[in-house]
This record gives sequence, C-alpha cells and structure tokens, in this order.
Amino acid sequence: QVQLVESGGGLVQAGGSLRLSCAASGRTVKSYAMGWFRQAPGKERDFVATFNWSGAATYYADSVKGRFTISRDNAKNMVYLQMNRLKPEDTAVYYCAARFLGRSTNYASSRDYAYWGQGTQVTVSS
Repeated sequence: QVQLVESGGGLVQAGGSLRLSCAASGRTVKSYAMGWFRQAPGKERDFVATFNWSGAATYYADSVKGRFTISRDNAKNMVYLQMNRLKPEDTAVYYCAARFLGRSTNYASSRDYAYWGQGTQVTVSS
C-alpha cells in the first residue's frame, strides 16, 4: 500500500507560479515511481510529468514542457511539481500518482498507476 497526499494548489493569475507537493508513505513506496496527472472539468485525466524507472530521467506532456518541473526528495519521500508561466488552460485538479516499477508500464497512461492522491485544485485566472 502507498498513500499519497497532495498540497500546494490554489488560485493564481496567468503568468504566475505554484509549487505542488506530494507526500508519499507506505512500506513499499520505494517500489513505485511517482507522477503527476491533471483533470479539468468534463475532460479526461491527463498525464503531466513523471520520472523513469531509475529516477534519472523525467518525462513531460508537451503542453507543460519548459514550464513545469518535476523533482523529488527521496529522503523525505516527497515529490514536487514546480509550475511556472501558468496559463488559464492549466486549470484543473492535479493528482499525484504511483506506478509500480516491477513490471513494464506506460508512464503516460493513468491505467498504469496503482495509487492516487485526493487531488489539489489549481485555478489560473486570465
């Protein structure tokens, strides 16, 4: 079991920045890679960013590349999403998620993530 708790969402003007945090816990947390997804009203849950199996590489959705940065603190079991130059279309509920490293997975597919946080709302005003 892995528990994930997000924080850091809020209301920000276009062009501003926010940093989301995800606290991970559980006996098997180190067997999972963390990622971020987002879901806007009436839309599907979309991939945002994640790490590769070793944590040495990162992957981003094209829509956030160059603006968002995923990072982690292994000692604290924390994952972060720094979001810069925010746009109104970034408005969504942002979810932290964990995918198992013990098998081949599609890092961009929500179906390959076994655990999810409760989500945190990010609203970007124009």
